[in-house]
Amino acid sequence: MVKFTGALKRVLLAMAFCIAGLTGSLTAYAQTAQVFVAADTELVESVETFQFRSIVDQNRAIALSKGLRCPQCQNQNLIESNSPVAKDLRLKVYQMVDQGKSDPEIVEYMTSRFGDFVLYKPKLLPSTYILWGGPILLFILFGSVAYYSIRKQVR
Repeated sequence: MVKFTGALKRVLLAMAFCIAGLTGSLTAYAQTAQVFVAADTELVESVETFQFRSIVDQNRAIALSKGLRCPQCQNQNLIESNSPVAKDLRLKVYQMVDQGKSDPEIVEYMTSRFGDFVLYKPKLLPSTYILWGGPILLFILFGSVAYYSIRKQVR
């Protein structure tokens, strides 16, 4: 048998009360609210079902959408985001793929409209040198500081 200390007993007891309270409130919510509601036509129509000409076009559009950042969310790509801007941009990617545009043309369109920010892998340009070189410079700086401080302690 495992013996619990007083502090551990209080923590376990508090966790048990939290879980019990949470389950009780969820049960009450499920009884009072309509949890399972039939989908209306607006909800069904809002689901994006793009009809691609081929599976290759579909895979291209998905890859492009995964490589482009949502301008509104900023931490999600176009596939992951549910914002209205991301939905519009997914539609634009679909339309451009359907028109036969190349991947660089689609990326160029997006960057001309939103800047290099929409790219998860920004181009190596003079304006992004610090972005690409910064981690290397910081690694060298902290490595040299660590080396000299260890060397000083050894003496």
